[in-house]
Amino acid sequence: MKKAVFFLIAILTSFIMVGQEITGQWNGVLKVPGSQLRVVFNITKAENGYSSTLDSPDQGAKGIPFTKTSFENSILKLEIPNAQIVYEGMLNKDNNIVGNFVQRGQSFSLNLSKGKIEEKIVLRPQEPQKPYPYYSEEVAFENKTDKNVLAGTLTLPRKEGIFPAVILITGSGPENRDEEIFGHKPFLVLADYLTKKGIAVLRFDDRGVAKSTGDYKTATTLDFAHDVQSGVDYLKSRKEIDKNKIGLIGHSEGGVIAPIVAENSKDVGFIVLLAGTGIRGDKLMLLQKEKIEHQMGISENEIQKGQEKFKGAYDIILASTAADDLTTKINSYIKSQFGNKLDGEQTSALVAQLTSPWMVYFLKFDPATALEKVKCPVLALNGDKDLQVPADENLDAIKKAVAKGGNKKVTTKVLPNLNHLFQECKTGSPDEYKIIEQTFSPIALEEISKWILVQVK
Repeated sequence: MKKAVFFLIAILTSFIMVGQEITGQWNGVLKVPGSQLRVVFNITKAENGYSSTLDSPDQGAKGIPFTKTSFENSILKLEIPNAQIVYEGMLNKDNNIVGNFVQRGQSFSLNLSKGKIEEKIVLRPQEPQKPYPYYSEEVAFENKTDKNVLAGTLTLPRKEGIFPAVILITGSGPENRDEEIFGHKPFLVLADYLTKKGIAVLRFDDRGVAKSTGDYKTATTLDFAHDVQSGVDYLKSRKEIDKNKIGLIGHSEGGVIAPIVAENSKDVGFIVLLAGTGIRGDKLMLLQKEKIEHQMGISENEIQKGQEKFKGAYDIILASTAADDLTTKINSYIKSQFGNKLDGEQTSALVAQLTSPWMVYFLKFDPATALEKVKCPVLALNGDKDLQVPADENLDAIKKAVAKGGNKKVTTKVLPNLNHLFQECKTGSPDEYKIIEQTFSPIALEEISKWILVQVK
């Protein structure tokens, strides 16, 4: 979920005056609440005027087309009517365009020029540097069920000795062992902190990512749980690991995976859920969408329209069976709901996303079914500004599910001013993740280590 929704905004620059050519690449910086985004506008000549596309380097977006491009009397106007996006700017004597970008009624200043805008280098002061004051080893272990090999790093407080251990479980999307995102390496920082506290840490690349083998695209949450169980088996084979003190720390989707592994393995001594979910996948996705759109300033009417459309798609998926032609059903539904608001390529991409094995499993899976069977101690933490896995709804569901199974060893806590990545933040918007220097709140790190050290006494 961590990488599920971003505020993708688009503008385009066109430039024409007597003796000057507007085609080419134009650049600007769009300042939105809590973030700044570089935009690149590519203008080419068309049969009747000009056509244009947008690149958003900071969001990995490229070639987004504008529906309308006009330039008259030094005024550039760009539009995507279906998305309620308009950019209007005036060319000045310095060969720059001064204007405003409007999306869904919100206006933002945006000036454009031919000069290339370099990415702002953001420091990551928490990232540990070699040589580390502990032992670090490259390792690999096999998921014998699915026949894939997981590559990772095992850190030990010292090369010799016997230590309690944890496995770090990444969130959704293909992630490497450091759970790297926007230049941050949360799991590297977390592993460094815990190892210095006397806890061995295993972190590994998702299947099909970096040095791990296997197919990520066809895998589901349950498949990832099998990979984690293989990690538990591997730790049990190491002489340096106390086999009675092995725990799991899962972030986001990893917080769904940890209880699945724990309910099926007596070798798991405790679990930590960092922004783990407690409600069924379809409900989480709708809640996440609503929270982020509210923060973006989208009108309540538009939010509710979107909720109804996506709920309809999710309901079709929830009711589907393996025998159904789900792709055909969802394709028909998307076309009926969005009409000409999506072109053929956009429709195909949305259908593929909604009908992927991972999405179908995730939407249908209720984490409570696994949490109710967990018998080991549980710590669940959330930031109060988490818009992707909202704290109140999910922590309450986690606490109730664990208690329903008769497990009284559950601790839940909301940490103030932290987002989904456990960074100290202003709004919680995913747009902030990259520009925040902090990778992992020291307060959260201390909460995690303090609780684990009690469990492994």
